[in-house]
Amino acid sequence: MTTADTLAAGEAAEAARAAVPCERGATVWLTGLPSAGKTTLAFALAERLRAEGHKVEVLDGDEIREFLSKGLGFTKEDRHTNVTRIGFVAEKLASNGVKVLAPVIAPYADSRTAVRERHAANGTDFLEIHVATPVELCAERDVKGLYAKQAAGEISGLTGVDDPYEAPQDPELRLQTQGRAVAESAAELHTFLTTRGLA
Repeated sequence: MTTADTLAAGEAAEAARAAVPCERGATVWLTGLPSAGKTTLAFALAERLRAEGHKVEVLDGDEIREFLSKGLGFTKEDRHTNVTRIGFVAEKLASNGVKVLAPVIAPYADSRTAVRERHAANGTDFLEIHVATPVELCAERDVKGLYAKQAAGEISGLTGVDDPYEAPQDPELRLQTQGRAVAESAAELHTFLTTRGLA
């Protein structure tokens, strides 16, 4: 291949890259009580976004605890560290065109604010979604048996019961999930992302 051919090939590759729009990434942080439906909603939305051709990652709080934050406890300081670690990874992915769905309790407002500020400093979209399921309904669902264990005195420090949960004062979206199917809530969130040019 001649030098001219090499240059032409390079120009063609660059033109092809320019023709493909760089996807706009964002972090969609789903905060709410244990068993509020955050993870179920995140995976339902992820499936829909992937079907439309988006790059999507779900940063599940339980998986992060196992692989990224192993050894951290549930003190306020440890929870803050866990949330900011997730926020760091989310921002890195989102800044590279990935739609990041983070179904993470993140009970403290200052932790969520720290994550928001990291995104803002890097010009990356951050959307706080409050999955506003009442604690009574969460306790009925009790997906992991946490509410039952707390009631039996087997555990303490359950968010929203005997440990604080600071609900967002001004989230980008507050989803009321009571009496609604997962598909309905996922559709509402998808519509919301569409209005923001993210779906």
